[in-house]
Amino acid sequence: MNTATKTLLALLASSLVSTAFAEKPEEILKVKKSTFVNLVDLLVQRGVINKQEGSGLVTAAEQEAADEEQRVAVQAPSGIAANTEFQTTGTAAAETPAGKTGSKSKHVSYVPEFVKKELRDEVRAELKAEVVNDVKQDAKKEGWGIPAALPEWVANITPTFDMRLRFADELYGNNNQQIFGLGPNSGPYDWLAINNAGGMQNAQNKNQLFLNNQQDRLRIRERFRFGFDAKIADGLKAGVRLATSNMYNPVSNDQTLGNTGQSWQVAIDRAYLQYDFVDSKGTDWFTLLGGRTINPFVSTDIVFDPDLSFEGVTGSFRYHFNQDDPNVKNYITPRSTGRNGINQGLQTPDSVFLTMGVYPIQSVNFSAVNKWLYAGQFGADWLVFDKSRFNIATSYYEYQNISARYNTVNGNGSSNDWTAPQFVQKGNSMVAITDQNSGQGTVCTDANGCLFGLASGFKIFNATAMFDYAGFDFAHVLFTADYAKNLGFNQQHILSEFGQNITPRTNAYQTRVDVGHPEIRRFGDWNVNLAYRYVQRDAVLDAFTDSIFHQGGTNAKGWVLGTQYGLAKNTWLNLRWLSTDAIDGPIYRVDTINADLNARF
Repeated sequence: MNTATKTLLALLASSLVSTAFAEKPEEILKVKKSTFVNLVDLLVQRGVINKQEGSGLVTAAEQEAADEEQRVAVQAPSGIAANTEFQTTGTAAAETPAGKTGSKSKHVSYVPEFVKKELRDEVRAELKAEVVNDVKQDAKKEGWGIPAALPEWVANITPTFDMRLRFADELYGNNNQQIFGLGPNSGPYDWLAINNAGGMQNAQNKNQLFLNNQQDRLRIRERFRFGFDAKIADGLKAGVRLATSNMYNPVSNDQTLGNTGQSWQVAIDRAYLQYDFVDSKGTDWFTLLGGRTINPFVSTDIVFDPDLSFEGVTGSFRYHFNQDDPNVKNYITPRSTGRNGINQGLQTPDSVFLTMGVYPIQSVNFSAVNKWLYAGQFGADWLVFDKSRFNIATSYYEYQNISARYNTVNGNGSSNDWTAPQFVQKGNSMVAITDQNSGQGTVCTDANGCLFGLASGFKIFNATAMFDYAGFDFAHVLFTADYAKNLGFNQQHILSEFGQNITPRTNAYQTRVDVGHPEIRRFGDWNVNLAYRYVQRDAVLDAFTDSIFHQGGTNAKGWVLGTQYGLAKNTWLNLRWLSTDAIDGPIYRVDTINADLNARF
């Protein structure tokens, strides 16, 4: 029996018995005693106390009543006993009119000392936790302990930090092939290494011609990012983030361990200004971003890798409805810790939105032609019921001056070298920009070409739908469907300019389901996901798509199975298994197992 139960019963016993003795009549005494006994019996039946404890309480109450009766009898003649209830006698009784049965009484409740002590201890324990919690909340809200001498800007800065330690195991198929020869059925070539080496023959001499698809390997990699957001004025903030980097890879901040102790490279991964227009009711109507920013579009990793930053200017405009609905007003978009590879954009629920952006891809020296990405997206985002959220968006991404241009043979054999991409992964169709004839007078001696560029143009239509069902108490269920098609592929142009008859392969899609917590924040939070992905070689730009699926790039199909589990506050484990095959070209199968230990605040 706990302290609260004992205290309650003791108070009842004391009150009932003392009142009975004060009022004296046998009928009242019987009623009071019966009420207490019935209360004890009820507690025994409900299992609050056992039968032995109940009998003990009744016996103790009877004994206390007898002791109290004796104490009152002794003290009454000499005066009023403190904390005692009794019937007054003497003058008061004599003054009672004849025929009247009432008597003048004074009621003072008697509480035993042991009960007082138990009450004090219990109230003190209950109030302590409540008061401490209130004090902590007030201190956090009002900023207690921050010296007034600190400058105002300190309170306007919000730091961010995340760190990931990855164990990446790559298991290649026994029948994987390497086929020499220029064309869509050759390779798999390391086009970036070929261009850096000045041709296929030079790359072969350095053993850099082919990508590894033969030897299994285990790598330990780490990513570290630290940044902060600074409030400058109402609605205006600046953000900066530093990250480990190999400097030349836009879709990965991973640093591979094993550099003979050499220090790591650190680069500015984000640097931007952001303006949010918010009205007096707290509704955000539009956002303007400039600099190196987050991905502002509703998208998945078949189009944009999660680590990709956007350099340029973005505007996102929203029309809101149902803003007075508490579910909408209090909805907080979760961070993507439980749903890696899915981006829900800048908007909030119950809105129709339009997002547009202009992003320079490459600034070309000695040329009036630069490479650009023009992007636009229209969509809707709303809470269908309770906290179940539905997103749908259609997007158009047009890359300008991204495809290869053939060098002339009139003595200006390097004028279009700028069309060779600064970065590629693998998968997109490639053609020779410079051949042996047009490269006369240069170091080019390879008949297959010195530099290679993208055969296709890229004008990508993308449709994305996400339904986050929150009807289960234990978990969310997120269904995602994504489709992309490249409208910029021109087979006849490629054939006439480069002499290559490349069959169009321009479709990509992914279906995925996530079950669990959308955000992993504490111990025991979990999420599992399963996806099937099919990305043809020229469906999307291979430089910006997922860097993990099929070891990066396009021309791949396969399954992804993942799970996340919270190990502690803001600390979680992410396990993923990816089983992929090449769609076209040489046989290229790889199973990738990633085990990531993550931490953030």
